[in-house]
Amino acid sequence: MNHHHPLRVGLFGIGLEAYWPQFAGLKERLESYVAQVASQLQRPGVEVVNLGLIDSPTKAMEAGHDFRRADVDVIFLHVTTYALSSTVLPVVQRAKVPVIILNLQPTAAIDYATFNKLGNRTRMTGEWLSHCGACPVPEIANAFNRARIDFHQVTGVLEGKHVVWDEIGEWIDAARVAHLMAHNRLGLMGHYYNGMLDIYTDITRMIAYFGGHIEILEVEELAALRRAVTQEATQRKLQEFREVFDIQPDCELAELERAARTAVALDELVSTKDLGSMAYYHMGTGQDEHEDVMSSVILGNSLLTARGIPVAGEYEVKNAQAMKIMDGFGAGGSFTEYYCMDFDDDVVLMGHDGPGHIRIAAGKTKVRPLEVYHGKVGRGLSVEMSVQHGPVTCLSVVEFADGSIKLLVAEGESVPGPILEIGNTNSRYRFPIGARAFVENWNVQGPAHHCAVGVGHISRKIEKLGKLLGIETVKVC
Repeated sequence: MNHHHPLRVGLFGIGLEAYWPQFAGLKERLESYVAQVASQLQRPGVEVVNLGLIDSPTKAMEAGHDFRRADVDVIFLHVTTYALSSTVLPVVQRAKVPVIILNLQPTAAIDYATFNKLGNRTRMTGEWLSHCGACPVPEIANAFNRARIDFHQVTGVLEGKHVVWDEIGEWIDAARVAHLMAHNRLGLMGHYYNGMLDIYTDITRMIAYFGGHIEILEVEELAALRRAVTQEATQRKLQEFREVFDIQPDCELAELERAARTAVALDELVSTKDLGSMAYYHMGTGQDEHEDVMSSVILGNSLLTARGIPVAGEYEVKNAQAMKIMDGFGAGGSFTEYYCMDFDDDVVLMGHDGPGHIRIAAGKTKVRPLEVYHGKVGRGLSVEMSVQHGPVTCLSVVEFADGSIKLLVAEGESVPGPILEIGNTNSRYRFPIGARAFVENWNVQGPAHHCAVGVGHISRKIEKLGKLLGIETVKVC
């Protein structure tokens, strides 16, 4: 997906045209700073649109048109020296995308002794001007505020290994995920689990906040594709199962073949509809074929989730969005909920029935047969896994009473210890504020009972994503 619409990052520096005849070499020096930033922004899958140094209101107006024609997703404004706010505002007003101000001084400090020995005050002023990027930032901020333009800042040092480059990298990652969500096609198959009021949602609001497209799917579409699956395709999928999963001895061949046929049909459905994520649930009662299909999707949906096409059970639209965000950041994003609490070890056990994100599992994911899918129709194969031990982040997309959307985040650790060997995904999570405080602080925000869990601590990136999308982020711990 998105191969026709790569992430485009806009970059421009600013200066004051009146300086160039006064201070020899200053313009060229500042242009070299912009080139350094452009080089640092380069990475696979990102196109940098560098407009160079903008030093007059006339050029600013043209730059705004250039960025708009280039279809940039975000703009980095490198403040190289003092410049008029009138050389900035027209660019951003015309482009109408988020802007991040880079207040990057070329070095950590001016060499005062060398500077004061220059002897020529014109040269000294030119040297100072090459370091005074911080000077116009309040003026720019004032203009943005009065024009009702949101902006974000990164302040630090241009040259050397400085923390600002990690922060700028986080902004690019956040822009990449925002771009991913804006182009994502979310498939919804079936219907809500009857009575789960927390997961009912306004799907138009999902599009309004995140963009993308929502495709309503019929279970019959999957069933029809499954009827056409060949024996050869089924055997190839069976071989994939054997390579990817740890299939337990009590799994019957007939059940594996049933799951394999459904997995092949799921692959075809995702390909035909160009889906980047999916949420599903369907009872199938009274229609044997539909029940047969929907009770055999877990292995296929786990493979899709591992491929970057996260699949949420119980028609959890908001959590499908959360899982896609986590996967977009490279953290995984497995479907999970509270199981129970272990007060002796101060951990929360979390997991879920249905598909898991096998790419972030600790070891090979086990496949086990279940005689009953608790609370659901049918029986069949399920997956059992724990998230690999180490840092984790939980994310929930929360719908509030006033119609707003918020991102709810918590960082913790996946820790070793006994789990419930019931054929479901489940892990033990320890949080820095303790199990009791975590569940109470999480619950008070009013999330749905599902969330997405991924590896690594990525709350800073999620917060930046929220700022780019205009969504508040609440961090519990």
